[in-house]
Amino acid sequence: MAATETDATHVARSYFEAIAAHDVEAAVALWEPGGREHVRGVADVRAPEGVRDFLAGMLGAIPDGRMEIVALTSQDDRCAVQWRLAGTFAGEPFLGFEPTGARIEMEGCDVLTVRDGRIVANDAYTDGMSFARQAGLMPEAGSRAEARLQRIANARTRMLHRMVASEPEEVADGVWLVRGGLPARTMNVFLIRDGDGVLVYDGGVRAMTQAVAAAGARLGGITRMVLGHGHPDHRGVASSLGVPVLCHPDDRADAESDGGVHYFDYSQLDIPARYVLPRLLRSWDGGPVEIAGTVSEGDEIAGFKVIHLPGHAPGQIGLWRESDGLALVSDCFYTLDVQTGRKGDGHPRVPHRAFTKDVEQARESIRKLAALEPKTAWPGHGDPVTGNVREQLERAAATT
Repeated sequence: MAATETDATHVARSYFEAIAAHDVEAAVALWEPGGREHVRGVADVRAPEGVRDFLAGMLGAIPDGRMEIVALTSQDDRCAVQWRLAGTFAGEPFLGFEPTGARIEMEGCDVLTVRDGRIVANDAYTDGMSFARQAGLMPEAGSRAEARLQRIANARTRMLHRMVASEPEEVADGVWLVRGGLPARTMNVFLIRDGDGVLVYDGGVRAMTQAVAAAGARLGGITRMVLGHGHPDHRGVASSLGVPVLCHPDDRADAESDGGVHYFDYSQLDIPARYVLPRLLRSWDGGPVEIAGTVSEGDEIAGFKVIHLPGHAPGQIGLWRESDGLALVSDCFYTLDVQTGRKGDGHPRVPHRAFTKDVEQARESIRKLAALEPKTAWPGHGDPVTGNVREQLERAAATT
């Protein structure tokens, strides 16, 4: 039964009075065993032992600490407490930092959930940056040291952005491309206008996550993601974007597990690629993806039609827009040498057999794509095929 406002208020006030008195055991006694203490960015523990250790560590670090309630409000079984803590960081190490002797004054807010007179949960929010500044762990606000630190951080951010991914470039009406991956940015991730936001097609490599998320945010927010297929170098950002991820039913099991690695045959690669590429794939992989739903041949999504292009992967899919002849096709074909990353002449070719489940089926999918007579066909790596696309694709299926 939910506690009344009076119960929640009484327990919360008793809890903070115990902390103010440095009476750890009295504070812990107010917790239901197994209750969760979640101090954002600092601790996520369970009562009683986890709460006991956290409170003892905090109070031990600031032995003269004075805790006071600034404001308190309750609704049903929850009570929000705004508090202020002042004291000296002169006791035990805290969060791995040795005491500096600095004067500390900080505020925070705890939201306690109380049932049957016991705390069952506490969601706490503190000003960690103020603590770090006051304790001497970060430069003071507005100081020259802070300005130097900002310059270093900004230079690092710009360097990393330039290294791992490009700025989004509009490659067709309502379609943007983010190129990423080292050393030559040969991984392609597409953002497609989807209502007020954008849909992500193909997932690139893990290092591209922040660049894709930032591009999506600037374009109205990422609505969902469609995997061209579930290989490690095409699902890299998928598990970190926080949006529903869709794929073809035939690729779902691989996307949610090893990414299809179980059918890769590295012995088909030249030396040293057979040793280098497996390690690169592990570093590129964002890990198994929770698939929210599936799409199949003929489905409409964000103004495109889904086309099933199996072979390289059982559930590989492309997106086809008849109005302008645009095809986004993941690894239906390559336009580069996958072993070296070099673009070469840019002509399409059958994807490398080391990573392809069924090479002959992959040829048939290239022919299927050619029959659509696309004007532009974008692969998952490298540059697009333009000009007489059908002829180039048919030649690739027959000769490469």
